[in-house]
Amino acid sequence: MSLFRKTRWSRRDVLKQTGMLSALGAANAVAPIAGVAEAAKPGEHKLPARSGTDTDNLFTRIGVRPIINGRGTFTIISGSRSLPEVKQAMYDASFYYVQLDEMMNGIGARLGQLMGAEWGITTTGCEAAICLATVACMVGTNVEQSQALPYIKKKDQVIIPKHSRNQYDFGVRMVGAEIIEVDSPEELTAKLNDRVAMIYIMSNPGNATGPMSIKNICTIAKTKNVPVFVDAAAEEPLRPNIHIQAGATLVGYSGGKCLRGPQSSGILLGQKDLCKAAYFQAAPHHNYGRALKCSKEEAMGILAAVETWYKRDHAAEQKMWRSWLNTIENRLKGLPSTSFTYIEPEDLSNRAPTLQIKWDANVLKITGTELTARLDAGTPRIVIGGARGRRPDMMESAVSVMPYMMDPGEDKIIADAIYEALTKPGHYENPVIPAGEPAKVAGDWAVTIHYPRGTGEQKFSLQQNGNDVSGNHIGEIYKATFKGSIHADQLELHSGMAVGGNTIMWTFKGKVEGNEISGTVNMGEYGNATWTAVRA
Repeated sequence: MSLFRKTRWSRRDVLKQTGMLSALGAANAVAPIAGVAEAAKPGEHKLPARSGTDTDNLFTRIGVRPIINGRGTFTIISGSRSLPEVKQAMYDASFYYVQLDEMMNGIGARLGQLMGAEWGITTTGCEAAICLATVACMVGTNVEQSQALPYIKKKDQVIIPKHSRNQYDFGVRMVGAEIIEVDSPEELTAKLNDRVAMIYIMSNPGNATGPMSIKNICTIAKTKNVPVFVDAAAEEPLRPNIHIQAGATLVGYSGGKCLRGPQSSGILLGQKDLCKAAYFQAAPHHNYGRALKCSKEEAMGILAAVETWYKRDHAAEQKMWRSWLNTIENRLKGLPSTSFTYIEPEDLSNRAPTLQIKWDANVLKITGTELTARLDAGTPRIVIGGARGRRPDMMESAVSVMPYMMDPGEDKIIADAIYEALTKPGHYENPVIPAGEPAKVAGDWAVTIHYPRGTGEQKFSLQQNGNDVSGNHIGEIYKATFKGSIHADQLELHSGMAVGGNTIMWTFKGKVEGNEISGTVNMGEYGNATWTAVRA
């Protein structure tokens, strides 16, 4: 007979055990297994050397081409490059088990001390901080109301000034909150009622002064004891905290921008009880924010980034970035028709200089958009911003270089690549415009969008004046106006559809065949699809 009994652990059993651990606070230590502790001594926690090369690494092996980032902290190109101190903290954290509630209490006190607030928690990005702040302001730590979300809620409104609507207020909307827009102090005062859980403000230079400044909004909110959340995702975290000084209850930061912490990390800073309520709503607790799990590695990584932030020589960093841009300008300034402008940041977000390079594509034979595409396709792959220039009607061209996330030496690589493109541009043809009588497209069209997954039904109501086309773009939910053209049987339409804090940019291209049209549609960050239309 076996001396060991096989035991099946159900998810329910695991939940019971984790619940007990949370309740007991992991009071009872477990003796280390022989040999294991010796294999992971603290003194041996040295970050391993990076493996691979520029052309053969863990990304190239799965068909991904790494990037030299001359554009900035954009999530689509993986944000920032984490600091060595962050990598070391994440690596060291991976060797230990900790009770997560205890860890977050320790982090909360330390973040508050470092950043000039009562408390703080780490989150999986600033968007998660927005979501968790909203839930905390809605239901606090009321366990019944927490479990009833998003279907039942007493406080179900969040006020957002019109100037603060943006793509990231999805963090508010995803909780099921009703967005109430206001545009004046009087309107704000009138709409503060018992249903309002929170006021959300996007920080920018325009919100520092005027009747709807952060300070004025906070003053009005305090008369009704309504918390104010300030979204300062990309900002430098000054100490003392300027938003808390202005009266904000909570402030959210991204960990993967100027702090150069883990890309999927963030910070919620401010009033202690609300920060703790936000953490109560997140993993490891089985509440609304369970999906927003911040691991011990991410949490200690962003804490290390904050610790390091207040030790960094920021003036020296600014000088270094400016010198890199000088390198690029000096490489290019002898080329005909070129000019250079240094753009200084207006506020605390993305606070680094940017170099704008301008030229005449009639002289240098390559436009800004062509140059950007060439660098992106080149080796090494380089991404820069601010591309401008189009054949044949917009030959005044420009690109911009942002040194914020570059490494030493990459300034020379970018300078040489741009110089090569501007001095040896190759040959580019003007786009061919189809000749012939323009097809008749005026009228109403029933349109089907064939998304990669699913379909959408829309309606186009078009007017035509020769080659010019305009009209109404009527979606399933939202609406926009068209501007476009028709050349022979080739139709092109552009619209910008406002969708609650965001805009979907549509570019339809299609071939007209009598009473039918078919073609492709580009939706910017939302990708591509195909479409068909039938005249109504």
